[in-house]
Amino acid sequence: MMDIAVAKDLARRYWAASDAGDVVAVSGMLAANLTWDGPWPCPPCTTPSQVAEVWVTPLARAFPQMRRRYHILMAGLSSGRADGGPDGRLWVGATGTLDGVAQEDVFGIPRTDAPLSLRWGEFLRIDEAGRIAEIQVLIDFVDWFEQIGRTVLPPSRGVPGVWPAATAFDAVMSGPVDAATTEASLQLGRDLIFGGLNTFDEANLASMGMRRFFHPNLKWYGPGGIGGCLSLEEFEVLHQKPWLDAFPDRKVQDLPSLFAEGRMVAGSGPAGVLSTHTGTFRDVPASGNRLEVSGLDFWLRTGDVFTENWVFVDMVKMFGQMGVDLMDRMRTAR
Repeated sequence: MMDIAVAKDLARRYWAASDAGDVVAVSGMLAANLTWDGPWPCPPCTTPSQVAEVWVTPLARAFPQMRRRYHILMAGLSSGRADGGPDGRLWVGATGTLDGVAQEDVFGIPRTDAPLSLRWGEFLRIDEAGRIAEIQVLIDFVDWFEQIGRTVLPPSRGVPGVWPAATAFDAVMSGPVDAATTEASLQLGRDLIFGGLNTFDEANLASMGMRRFFHPNLKWYGPGGIGGCLSLEEFEVLHQKPWLDAFPDRKVQDLPSLFAEGRMVAGSGPAGVLSTHTGTFRDVPASGNRLEVSGLDFWLRTGDVFTENWVFVDMVKMFGQMGVDLMDRMRTAR
């Protein structure tokens, strides 16, 4: 098994090559048969050439002077099964911003002369051969739309455009960390996801016991269209209740990745949450459709609770399953 410091170095080299549009270097770091999941409407990929065609080349051409900033960079062995069974796969997770000017249309999004700061999150699984064998990547498309003046959803209930680096903590992890600290963080993450979120009785928020897991002054950084919440009370009122009113049966599945490094925890899943759209959400009436919610999460543990949570949701994919085409709204918005 590759050392986590070496895995993070591989991830940085992969992202640098990707940003430069160096398809040869990117392909050399990818497994021949891989799983790549990106933001909708990008199709899934299973070969390095598909990843280059669908993602690497279009992004590099559109942003030739792009700068990638890291707010979080971490790695660890995964424990993403609800039953606690063995997993042990090595993952790297990172988030930050992609800063630059779009000089070409890309992914169906029009170019703009204005500087953009795009929120990105990406998870890479490293196989036994030291190649990247599984990728999940999201860019916050809804916030991107808003930055170019194409509003596709009602105003966020939370504060828009809030996704800072960790407060008074360097989450770009480097150097050795205490194993007991990592284990405590991972256990809190497992308790939150499989012992808290999945205990909702579909009637009372208290059934989830979120106050056991989150500090009263929680900083929750949600995706475009939802916004940030700057306290636990705001999180409960502005996001949690509306979300559960719309998707009361939502349940976290076994996750491809759930890992920790020091005080940080990270998890991902292209279909990490299953739910039924049975209530109005962001002015979209209940469709009755069954949804697969694609998301990425990062948490910072302070003491016995989480104090910050960075959240990605593929909103375009989710709303598409609700019967609403946000890409079409973006194209026609003025």
